[in-house]
Amino acid sequence: MSTFVIEGGVPLRGSVRASGNKNAILPMIAAAILTDEVVVLHNVPDIRDVHHMLEVIRHIGGTAERDGDSLRLQVASVNTGAISQLLCNKVRTSILCVAPLLYRIKEATLYPPGGDVIGRRRLDTHFYGLRKLGAQIEANGHFAFRLPGRLTGCEMFFDEPSVTATEHILMAAAVAEGETLIRNAACEPHVQDLAHLLNAMGARISGIGTNQLQVQGVARLRGATHTVCHDHVEAASYLALAAATGGEITVTHTDVSAWWMCHRVFETLGIRIELRHDSIHLAADQQRRVRRDFGDALPVIADGPWPQFASDQMSCMITLATQVEGSVLFFEKMFESRLYFVDRLIGMGANAVVCDPHRVVISGPTRLRGTTLPSPDIRAGMALLGAALCAHGTSRVQNANMIERGYEQVEQKLLALGARIRREE
Repeated sequence: MSTFVIEGGVPLRGSVRASGNKNAILPMIAAAILTDEVVVLHNVPDIRDVHHMLEVIRHIGGTAERDGDSLRLQVASVNTGAISQLLCNKVRTSILCVAPLLYRIKEATLYPPGGDVIGRRRLDTHFYGLRKLGAQIEANGHFAFRLPGRLTGCEMFFDEPSVTATEHILMAAAVAEGETLIRNAACEPHVQDLAHLLNAMGARISGIGTNQLQVQGVARLRGATHTVCHDHVEAASYLALAAATGGEITVTHTDVSAWWMCHRVFETLGIRIELRHDSIHLAADQQRRVRRDFGDALPVIADGPWPQFASDQMSCMITLATQVEGSVLFFEKMFESRLYFVDRLIGMGANAVVCDPHRVVISGPTRLRGTTLPSPDIRAGMALLGAALCAHGTSRVQNANMIERGYEQVEQKLLALGARIRREE
């Protein structure tokens, strides 16, 4: 097990480049199975979840070659539709290979996917969409999928705007016969980016960026070249950590269109960020005081489907709030285990009241103490790194591999910003 050892009390300063979007690249790797031609992806983050998805590609008979931040994928033929339990346990997006495998060889066998333990993460919307398009599904400890004929387009309504289910059914609909209309679809930036890749491969998708997607199915997709959008969650994490330490940073290679709601959340916490065309700047002279709601009411920072505040951005904002003057309520609506890491912040000295599994009130600023912390999931792990950077003394954040599932070169990036961090195996 790897551990990050951090000496706290140093403001983060400098410039950091935003990596390619984790939540975009993983479904794009699955989308490469939809064609026997070459798919080239640029701005690919070097993270563990990408490595795991590439294991899946190679397992079914495909090839994956990396050159810097570029990735060349080709699944000229599919050798098997059975993905082992070990591979499925490593990465949640293994489920996204089902639709491409059904299209290519009419069958797929998988086990329940792994990923972060942040609460129940339903697969029902995936199964609903696949069945609507003609797939047959059996569940008996594992999932067996069959496609008697061809995927056939239809109209469907999701009971939740699930990101991975939208991505999954979008891939299936792209190669289905006829037209598919998906209502209550997710429309996050990474969903939009996948749709743009599919269109570059020959799909006919409209309504991109809205919660209603129209897909005119095509018989065959071709290879394509695409540049992955920036990771707005990663960028927000570094901005939050820099603000918490009283630092000053610029995050480069960003896109302003993904930032309007997160900008409002920073404002609630008294943090000014300057949104530029392709970068975001956090100045050093920050007030760091909670902005109360009208009538001097306690402000609430709540997550929700796009364009609301992203659940993945919640954890680092909570760490930031411990260093901000005033009180704020965080309302995590989407995952019942997302806020469990707050107990670790309390152990470091944070003034936090956990109301229930979904709500916590943070009052600051508080002086945090260095301690030893486990990293329970990707986002909580990064938030605890931020707490360690603010803390007085030395902290050890264990299970560093968990953080590296979603954050590229986190140690190197923090070192470049002046953090006193080292890795122990």
